[in-house]
Amino acid sequence: MILMRDLSSERWIKLKGFLFLSLGVSLWLFLVLTHPTLGFGLLLTLAIWCFCRFYYFAFYVMERYVDHSYRFSGLFSLVRHIAGRGRR
Repeated sequence: MILMRDLSSERWIKLKGFLFLSLGVSLWLFLVLTHPTLGFGLLLTLAIWCFCRFYYFAFYVMERYVDHSYRFSGLFSLVRHIAGRGRR
């Protein structure tokens, strides 16, 4: 098993964010250009927006308003935490 350290360099964090943005825009353009309908473009945009809002909810809202003491490391961590709390 490979252990990874937390990314702490501001420069690398910004580069990672830019790469995610570039990849997302590129893939959105590819999909819209290969299926050039207004409905497809709007539904794809709405789906992306919904996933972004869920990600915001999963981390910001859950940490700030539901459980102040727990820091989630990812979506699987969040699911394990919620499932564990449901059994108590």
